[in-house]
Amino acid sequence: MTQTRELVGAWRLNNQINLRLIDGISAAGMTSTMSTRGGRDVARQFVHVHNVRWTWLSMAGPRWAKGVTKLNPKVMPSKARLKSAHTASSEAVGRWIAAAIDEGVKMKNFAGGPYKALGYFLAHDAHHRGNILLTLKLSGHKVDTDTQYGIWWSWHKKT
Repeated sequence: MTQTRELVGAWRLNNQINLRLIDGISAAGMTSTMSTRGGRDVARQFVHVHNVRWTWLSMAGPRWAKGVTKLNPKVMPSKARLKSAHTASSEAVGRWIAAAIDEGVKMKNFAGGPYKALGYFLAHDAHHRGNILLTLKLSGHKVDTDTQYGIWWSWHKKT
């Protein structure tokens, strides 16, 4: 059980970092994109992260997707909506991972089980955080130093 709590705690910390980043981005920053071909702006990268979680949860079954709603990628969400969606999908993914470890629940489509799934979800979130930070920097909407470095400091704090 302790191992499960620690792993799910790492996943929750990852989501807290996403929420902190959302808070640190200006309204203009949320609409920033470096795409010249209609790619996702910053807000829609956050939508994508959530929707990928929702997709995996939906494929796993209604038990896991309960309370998690897919966001419309064509609609600019508010920060509050993004944070609410990320919180719901993070909690659901955490429950799914915990059940796989503690109860042997199968993680459909993750042949390596809960540890591989956790790695996938962490890597996906981090990939998009990197894209978001680079987009903000290059578009002149860089986040403040506390937000930027807080992404890394958060991992070193005792929880």
